[in-house]
Order: sequence, then structure tokens, then C-alpha cells
Amino acid sequence: MEFLNFKNDSYETSFDKVSLLAKIAPSFIFYSKLLSIVFKSSSKAKRLKYDNIEWSKSSLDVLHALERTGIKIKIEGIENFKNLNVPCVFVANHMSTLETFVLPAIIQPFKNVTFVVKKSLIEYPVFKHVMRSREPITVSRDNPRDDFKTVMEGGTERLKAGRSIIIFPQGIRTTTLDPKEFNTIGIKLAHRANVPVVPIALKTNAWGNGKYLRDFGKIDPSKKVHFAFGGPLWIKGRGPEEHEKIIEFITSKLKEWNSQIQR
Repeated sequence: MEFLNFKNDSYETSFDKVSLLAKIAPSFIFYSKLLSIVFKSSSKAKRLKYDNIEWSKSSLDVLHALERTGIKIKIEGIENFKNLNVPCVFVANHMSTLETFVLPAIIQPFKNVTFVVKKSLIEYPVFKHVMRSREPITVSRDNPRDDFKTVMEGGTERLKAGRSIIIFPQGIRTTTLDPKEFNTIGIKLAHRANVPVVPIALKTNAWGNGKYLRDFGKIDPSKKVHFAFGGPLWIKGRGPEEHEKIIEFITSKLKEWNSQIQR
């Protein structure tokens, strides 16, 4: 099976072969390919043949489909989680739909993983079969107390079984990080399950938010995609220091990447 070709624990898009049609209509080309990937994956999931390897493969197909529109993708810091001998809680900022589709291609080859997701994702036509097969932790976003209990119980159960968890503490997708909106649920889950937190900083607004369907917006190849994994953090006490380190890591990376655009 094909995996991403990491060199020195990093990856960067290396080819520039973009068709004329992809240059003219990148959104059309990408979503046409995405629909094909999702339908094939859904068919396998309904037949109970969509396992971890198939998930990694379809996620990688999405990553390459993005690259074929001209989007450049850079991934760094893989060494910060690939050799961990325990599961972990990945805590990331949330910018677009892209990370939900692409993170499995990066993480799953090294660690079994699933997401904390909003309930609507497991109710999407066709895609619901894929998402349900991954046994995610689903939250309603209507009742914070119930959602917290769901994440703590479901997350601890999965972590003890050896499966890592990806959490987006912001809840909503945004191109900025407001520390006041970045909650500590990932910290609390990691502390309860006695596992480390691995921060992820990401910049994925090359996949825009849609006007009518928020998950499916404009594909903009002029915007580079970044993923950076920070060092694992073991939680001490209630975790305020670790929470600040996560925020500092993500904020510094966003500042670095935004400054590269302006130069």
C-alpha cells in the first residue's frame, strides 16, 4: 500500500503537474474526484470492508486530489508522535473541512486514530457510512455538559483500547485562533486517560467554507496547506501550563505561515 513519502519526518508536495482544466476550474476537478472517493469508500463501509488501511488509502487519495489542483502541502513534526508507544490525544485548531479528510493519511499509518465530531457528520448522505465505520465520538454541540461527558467516557474507552483521538477544541472552523474559544477538553481527556497530548497547528484555508454548504467551499491553489505536529505533552495537575504551550505552538506557527505569505 502507498503511504506518504516522508523524508526526515516531513513531507512537501514535489510535483507541479497540473492539467489545464484543473487550473481553470480547480473546485470542479477536486469535488468530482472527491465524490468518486467518497462513493467508493461508502460502498466498502456498507459491506464492512472499510478498515484502517482503506481509510488511510482514501484519505491519501483526497490529499493527492488536492495536489492535482495545484495546492502545495507541507507536513512537519511526524517524529513527535510516530514513535510514541502509547496512544495520544491530538489537539488542533480547526480551519476547514480539509483536515477531517487528510489527517488520517498522515496519522493512521503510525497510530490507530479517530475523531471527536459533530453528530451531523455521521448523518451526511453517503459519507455517514464512512464516518460511522471509524467509530468516532459524536457530540451534539447543543448541551455542553452532555458533550463533555460523552467525550470523557468515549475518549477514555478508546484510548485505553489503544486508539488515539483527534479533537478540535475551537468547535467552529476559523482562520484565526482565539485562546478564549480554545477549550481544555483535550487536556482533560488526556489527563483522565493518562496519555500525552500532541498539538497540531494547521493552515488549511485552501479548502474554503461554502456559502450554502459550509463543508464544500472554493478550492484555492494559491494558498499553501500546512500541518505541524508539536512535541508530546504529559499533563500535570489540571494542565494550565500544557494548555498555554499548545496555544503558543499553534499561534506561533500561524504567525510564521502568514508572514511567509506577506513576503
